[in-house]
Order: sequence, then C-alpha cells, then structure tokens
Amino acid sequence: MAVTEAQNPLLGENTCGSLLKKLQQIWDEVGESDEQRDQMLLQLEQECLDVYKRKVMQAAKSRAELLQALSDANVELSSLLSALGEKNFAGIPENTAGTIKEQLAAIEPILEQLWQQKEERIKEFSDVQSQIQKICGEIAGNLSLIDALPEVDESDLSLKKLNEYQSELQQLQKEKSERLHKVLEFVSTVHDLCAVLGLDFFSTITEVHPSLNDSTGVQSKSISNETLARLVKTVLTLKEDKKQRLHKLQELSSQLIDLWNLMDTHPEERKLFDHVTCYISASVDDVTVTGALALDLIEQAEVEVDRLDQLKASRMKEIAFKKQTELEEIFARAHIEVDTEASRAKIMALIDSGNIEPTELLADMDNQIENAKEEALSRKDILDKVEKWMSACEEESWLEDYNRDENRYNASRGAHLNLKRAEKARILVNKIPALVDTLVAKTRAWEEDHGMSFTYDGDQKKYNELQNTEQEPVFGSRPSSARPVSAKKLASPRTNGGTNGTPNRRLSINAHQNGSKSTLKEGKKENVRAAAPVNYVTMSKEDAASHVSGIEPILASP
Repeated sequence: MAVTEAQNPLLGENTCGSLLKKLQQIWDEVGESDEQRDQMLLQLEQECLDVYKRKVMQAAKSRAELLQALSDANVELSSLLSALGEKNFAGIPENTAGTIKEQLAAIEPILEQLWQQKEERIKEFSDVQSQIQKICGEIAGNLSLIDALPEVDESDLSLKKLNEYQSELQQLQKEKSERLHKVLEFVSTVHDLCAVLGLDFFSTITEVHPSLNDSTGVQSKSISNETLARLVKTVLTLKEDKKQRLHKLQELSSQLIDLWNLMDTHPEERKLFDHVTCYISASVDDVTVTGALALDLIEQAEVEVDRLDQLKASRMKEIAFKKQTELEEIFARAHIEVDTEASRAKIMALIDSGNIEPTELLADMDNQIENAKEEALSRKDILDKVEKWMSACEEESWLEDYNRDENRYNASRGAHLNLKRAEKARILVNKIPALVDTLVAKTRAWEEDHGMSFTYDGDQKKYNELQNTEQEPVFGSRPSSARPVSAKKLASPRTNGGTNGTPNRRLSINAHQNGSKSTLKEGKKENVRAAAPVNYVTMSKEDAASHVSGIEPILASP
C-alpha cells in the first residue's frame, strides 16, 4: 500500500530534485549504505553528463548543418543571380542579422522564386533554340537538326542572351519567309511553264522535292538550299525549252505562211492553224496560253509543213511562174526590158530536167526578186524625174495647141479653166531646162556609180552624143539656124511602143540647156524626129538585158 502511494507522485510533474528526493526515500526504506548511495549518485551524475554531451553535440551538428545550408543557399543564390543575369534582385536581405534559422527562413523564398524564374527562363531558351535549330535544319535540309532537342546552357540564362537568340530567330524567320516566298514563286513559275509546254506539273515539281506538290501545306514546303537550287535549274530548263519550242513554232509558222502564200491557200484552211501562226512575232513572255507550245502541237505543224512541201513540189511550175511574174512586174515598173519568153522557157527546162531542187530554184528566184527590187530602188529617183519631164513636155505640147487656137479667148464654156491651165503650163515649161539638167546629172551619176549605161525600156543614148549639149537641144534634133528657137513637139520614148505599153505623149524641151527660155510662136510648127531622153538610144535586147547587175540570166535573160 505504501509502495503504491509512493508511485503516485510519479504521476505528477517530475523534476531532478523531486526524483532525487524520491530516490533518497527509497534508499532510506531499503537501507542503502552511504557508500552505495554515493556510488549510485556518481553514476547518475555521469549519466546526466553524457546526456548533456550528446545533446550539445547534436546541437552543434545541427548548427553546423544550418550554417552549411545557409552557405549553400547563399552560393546557390549567387549562382542563380549570375545565371539569370540579375545584378539587383528585390527581396534579398541587405544584412545578415538574426539567427541562422531566421537567415535561412529569409533566403528560402528568394531561392524558390529564383528557381521558378530559372525554370521559366530555361523553357524560353529551349523554345527559341528549338525554333532556331528547326529553321537552320530546314535551310540546310538536315532532318536530324529539326528533330533533335536543343542543349540549353544553364550557366547563362540572362535576358541579354535570350534577346540575342530571339534576334537570331527573327532573322531566321525573315529568311525563311523570303525563301518560302521564292519557293512559291518558283513553283508558280514551274506550274505556268508546264501548262504552256503541256507537261505534267505534279511529276515535274515532285522531282524537285516531294513537299512542293499542292497536297502539302505552305509551311511544310522545303526551303533548303538544295531545293532552291534545283528549282532554279528546273525553271531555267523549262524556260529554255519554252524558248526553243517557240523558236521552232515560229519557224514552222513562217514556213506555213510562205507555203500558203505560194499556193494561194484558202483562208478557211489557214484558220485551222491560227493557234500556231498567232505566235509568229510573239516574245517568249507573250506566250501564256495552256498547251500553246505542247509537243503534239509542234508535231502537228511539222506534219502540215511536210504535207505542203510535198504539195509544193507537185505545183512547182505554177509557183515558179508566179515568182517569175512578180519579177517581171518589178522590171516593168522599173522600165527594165527583159525577154520574158526566154526566161520562162529556161525555167520550164530546168524543172523538166530535174537537175535542180525545187527549193533551190525558188530560193534562187527569191534572190533574183530581191536583187531586182534593189535595182528598181536605185532607179526610182531618175524615173521620177523622167515622169516629171514627160509630164512637162505634154503640157508644153498642149500649150502649143492652145496658143494656135484662135478661139481660145472666146467666152465659151470652160475657157477660164483652159486659161488657168495655160498659165500653169507656161510656168512648168520654163522649168524644163533645169529639170533636164537635173535628169542628165542624176543619170550620169547613176551610170558612174553602177559602171553601166542607164536604160529605159531598152533605149539608150551614148555619152558621146551629149558632149556638145550646151548649144544643142537636149532632146530632139538640132534646130535650123534659119529658124528661131522654139518649142518642139517630141514623141515620148513610149510613143515607140515601150515594154509597158504606156500611152503616147508629146514631149519637147527648150533649145538650150543654159537656161534660155523657149519662144512659143503661133502658126509656126516645126516637124522634128521623135526623140528620147538624153541617155536613151535604141539597143538590142542582148544589151538591154545586161543592165541588171547580179541577176541570173535564168530569170532575167533578154
């Protein structure tokens, strides 16, 4: 019962003094000796000392750990601030006052905030670098760069570095946009060229790169250096093909038109090839119609040219005589005399003999026509002067008849018109000497330049007949010294029946080339022989045919 009571106090608050008192009471009851009591107290004291030591050591260790944690926190803080490029960060305590735990408690939220900021910054760097790496891979055409994850340098996560990456990304995005624009332009050009050339666009563009067909999105199209280079090469190749095909088509068009003109092809038949001939003078950029330069269209034109060539060979005589007629018309307009029957006979003989290719004969005749045109052009100025001289002589002849008319001043119908004509005729007649001088000078200059005599429908007058023209009439016979100098009636060279069958004209000139005016007298009419221009004289057909330099006798023989 006593023991129970003694334990009850243990249920209350225990202290070292109360426990020691209880221990002494127990010893008293037990009857422990003083020696035993001292030994047990010494033991108890040693045990208490050990407990204190352990507690002190634990406390010291805890303090050391806290100090290390604080040091690590400060190091980590410095590292984070350095990596983030933060020189000044709000919230960092300015002094280190306070206990270790207080200092740790103050720095921990800052570290947490900086860690969160670091993670966000790493994500930003990763996103930017991923985009940079992807675009670089697209430009280089390296798929491994596109799929690989970027390596972020966590030692430098500053905003300055991030801005550098962002600037690089913007430049790359701009370059990508420009490249994509170029690619789309090239693809569009290839599409248009394929349409004009009649080629399969899909197969052509996928040969360059599979991503360039219409089924893929714009952003998925290849923009690599290799793709751009192949697109440039493809466009250049297609443009060269277009240029060559257009040149070929224009050559065929020219041949078709020449053959049609030679054989007088009906307009309805020509319309069947309007889609070919419409580009005869077009530039490469003008041809944009789908299929305009397709190979089957060119082959169709080639077949038609071959067909017309065969048809031309069967109609060779008809075509040759058509060209001969053109040549004779040029000669006739230029008042050049040729033996048309002999020329046509030689053409017939050549065709029948088969010794010359039809194309060679036609080419030779085309050459003759060009030479004849050049010859006619060189004679044009002189022929114009001859026409003016003939017209003036006709007016002079009319004026003579008018002056001999005794009733010319009567108030008859039309008398005033004849009076006005007479006034104009007198002015024109006074210009005849100067006109003749000009004609003679031009004719001589032409003959000196060409080294041959100038002929007019086969007639010619030798220079030795012109030596004394100052005191003789330029045209017509020398006037008798017993007669006054007067205007004469002369027959135009065409009155003798020129090649062209032109109507007869009455021609005359003044008696002198030195500018003296002819005196018109009524009632006095002098018969003189028919005269030709100063350099006209009757000549043989053989001489007349020799005037055209460089013209083959096949087509221009006398």
